[in-house]
Amino acid sequence: MLAAPAVNGLPPRTSRATEQWWRDAVIYQVYVRSFLDSTGDGIGDLAGVRTGLPYLKKLGVDGVWLSPFYPSPQHDHGYDVADYCDVDPVYGDLEEFDRMVADARRLGMRLLLDIVPNHCSSDHVWFREALAAEPGSAARERFHFADGRGKDGEEPPNNWHAMFGGPAWSRVTEPDGTPGQWYLHMFTPEQPDLNWRNPEVGEEFDRVLRFWLDRGIDGFRIDVAAGLFKHPDLPDSDDPHADERSRDSVNPLAWNQPEVHDVWRRWRAVCEEYTAEDGHDRLLVGEVSVANAREHARYIRPDELHQAFFFDLLSAPWNADAFRTSIAEAMRDIAGTGSTTTWVLNNHDQIRSVTRYAEASGDGRCLGSDRARAAALLMLALPGSAYVYQGEELGLPEVDLPDELLTDPIFRRTGNRSRVRDGCRVPLPWSGHASPFGFTSSGMEPTRPPWLPQPEWFADHATDRALADPHSFWHLYREALQLRQTLPQLGTGELRWLDSPSSVLTFVRGDGLICAVNFGTAPAPAPVPGAPLLASGPYTGGDLPGSTAAWWISDHITA
Repeated sequence: MLAAPAVNGLPPRTSRATEQWWRDAVIYQVYVRSFLDSTGDGIGDLAGVRTGLPYLKKLGVDGVWLSPFYPSPQHDHGYDVADYCDVDPVYGDLEEFDRMVADARRLGMRLLLDIVPNHCSSDHVWFREALAAEPGSAARERFHFADGRGKDGEEPPNNWHAMFGGPAWSRVTEPDGTPGQWYLHMFTPEQPDLNWRNPEVGEEFDRVLRFWLDRGIDGFRIDVAAGLFKHPDLPDSDDPHADERSRDSVNPLAWNQPEVHDVWRRWRAVCEEYTAEDGHDRLLVGEVSVANAREHARYIRPDELHQAFFFDLLSAPWNADAFRTSIAEAMRDIAGTGSTTTWVLNNHDQIRSVTRYAEASGDGRCLGSDRARAAALLMLALPGSAYVYQGEELGLPEVDLPDELLTDPIFRRTGNRSRVRDGCRVPLPWSGHASPFGFTSSGMEPTRPPWLPQPEWFADHATDRALADPHSFWHLYREALQLRQTLPQLGTGELRWLDSPSSVLTFVRGDGLICAVNFGTAPAPAPVPGAPLLASGPYTGGDLPGSTAAWWISDHITA
C-alpha cells in the first residue's frame, strides 16, 4: 500500500472549481435497492442512503449517482417508471429525499439521479390512457403504436427484437375486446418505448428535469441515451436479433438516430439556465452504447451532454495492448471535444471485475482480485472522471444465484444466464458474520431477509472488516482518492506513454506522476527506481510483480 508519506499538505487541484466539478470527479453509484435498508423489509431505501453518506464521504468520493427510486411496479427494478416526479413508497417519500439532499449538501457531496427517457412503465398514466384510446388517437401518439402485418394484423409491424429477448412488439386488446394494434418495447412489454417525435414527450421531460433540479440535485445519469428516436418508417432490420446478443451489436434503426442529439441540446439548455443563476454546473452524463469512441464523442459536444460513460475498459480483456488502445482512442476522440473521459470498470448491469478477471485468467478468485485492484489504480490515474459501483471498494465478486432466485427480466424472457445482472446486485455486506450482514440498519430488527440472498462468504468482504484491514480494497480506493484530490499531476491534464516491457502499460501524468501496470504474471522492471507512492498490492520497489499497479513521483522520466 502506501510506502511513502501521504501528501495531505498539498493544495486542491484548480480543476475542482465549482463550475468544473464534474471534469475529474469520482462518483459512487448507489443501487438503492441493495445499499442499506432502514426499515427491515429487506429492500434498501433513501433513508439507508442518507445513513450511508458519511461512509461515502470517508471513502473520498465526490458524489453519488442513485439508481431509480420512482414509483414503479418493479418489473425491471425501477427502470420501468410509473411516475417520474415522486418516490416509490418502498424507498421512502419526497420528504426523505429532501433530507437526503440536505445531508449530501452538508457533506459537500454531489447528487445525480438516474432518469429513464427512452421508455416508461406500462403502469404510467399515459400508457393506460393509450390502451383505453382508439387507434390514431393523441394518447397513442405518445408511444409507437402500429397496425400489424398479415391478413388480420396478427404479425408484428416489423421484425425487431428486444434487448431483453423476444420480439420488440406486443399486441393489445382494443377497448371493444378485439385484437388490435401493436406497441413497441425495446426492453420488456412492461416498458413501452416513448415516441420522441411527439412534442408532448419532450415537454413532459422538460417538466421532470425542472422538478428535480428545483429540489437541489446536481444532474442526471441518462439511461439509454443513444435510444429515444427510432427510424420514422419502422422498417425491417437486416439483423433483427442484434439487440438480443449484446449492446455492442444493436439495431441501427432503433438506436443512435441523428435526432437524439436535439434532445441533448435541449436538456443542456435547461441545465445551463440553472447554472447561469448560481454558477454551479448541473451535469448530464449519458449511458451511450455506440460502436466506437468517435461515435461516443458526438454525444459530448459543447452544447450536448457534459459526459458519457466510456465502457471500453469494462469490456477490454486483461491485456496491456487492449487497455492501451482503448485509452488512446478515448484520449484522441473524446478529450478532443473539450469534455473529459468518464471511466468505468463496474456497474449494475455487468459482472463484477473481480469475477470477470478471475474467469478470464482461469486461475481462481485470488488472481481476479489482484487484477481488479490493479485496474482500479489504473482507472483512478487516468485523466477525467471515474464512476465506482457500490461494493467495488470492498472487492466484491459476483454472486452465483440459483435459477429459482433470479429476478432479472432478461432471465425470465430468455432463460439465458450469461447476461443476467442479479449477481452484481446482491445487497451489500456491512458488518457481522451472517446475513443480513448489517444491511438492515443497526437497531432495526429485520422483518424480511434481503431481497436477494447474501452468501456466507460475504462476511470476508464486510465493510467493518475492510475498514479494519489496512491492506483491503477499501483502503486502496481511499488512499488513491485522497491522492487524486491533492496531487497536482492528476485531474484533467495530459497523459504521455512511456516505453516499457510488452506486458507492462506505463504512462506519466503532468510533470512526474507515473502509473505502471504489469498485465503479466512474472515480475517486470519498474519504470523508476525507489519506493512507489501507492501500489495495488504489497510492493515497495524493485521489479513490479504481475497483476500489480503502482504510482511513482519522479523527476527523472525517459519518454
